[in-house]
Amino acid sequence: MSANLELLEATIGYRFRDKALAERALTHKSSRYEKPTTDIAVLGDNEQLEFLGDSVLGFLVSQQLFSIYPAMAEGGLSKRKAHLVSAQRLYETANSLDLGRFLRLGRGEEMSGGREKRALLANALEALIAALYLDGGVDVARDFIHRHIISEFVAAGSDGDANVNDFKSALQERTQRLNLPQPRYSIVKEAGPEHSKTFTVEVRVGRDVACRAEGLSKKAAGQKAAQLVLAELDHMETESSR
Repeated sequence: MSANLELLEATIGYRFRDKALAERALTHKSSRYEKPTTDIAVLGDNEQLEFLGDSVLGFLVSQQLFSIYPAMAEGGLSKRKAHLVSAQRLYETANSLDLGRFLRLGRGEEMSGGREKRALLANALEALIAALYLDGGVDVARDFIHRHIISEFVAAGSDGDANVNDFKSALQERTQRLNLPQPRYSIVKEAGPEHSKTFTVEVRVGRDVACRAEGLSKKAAGQKAAQLVLAELDHMETESSR
């Protein structure tokens, strides 16, 4: 087993029984075609796992949203599912796990910045989900998806709107409209183990308005802090109009 795989297992909090399956999930097709023929037959690449992972992800996200929001209309559930299974969300999750560092890439893909490519990282995350499902079963895959894809979404608001809505963009537009300084974001605290960190982000508008919020990713914490600043600006505008 490679040191890289050991580190990934520590990051996600799961030890694979089938190490070859995990290695395959991390292997891009560009690497496969640079291996000796015997290695190709044994290892393969992650394209088929990506195909399976897409379906596993869609099913388990739907199942969990159904349980979390029992009274929500179908349209609201669909909107949230679309966000959670989107390429952008998968890329963000892969980035938070630093998944790029664990990938097996061919020389050409490596030289062209493959470890940071959005589509490649999103696809690798789907392959990893499939590997978790095949190795540990549906409960292991469900736990991974909940911890790394869904939990911060739910924590951001009672109905998930803090992640469906873009409060950072809304704050940017509000400060421009009010001729205020542009929002400045800073990470003021990181806590917890590598596979389950929490971040505290502060958003400051000028010298007088500043709010902090905590989240399971920098983005989620930033969105929640921006939402708080928007509420503060709403209050200030209401007070000034009296």
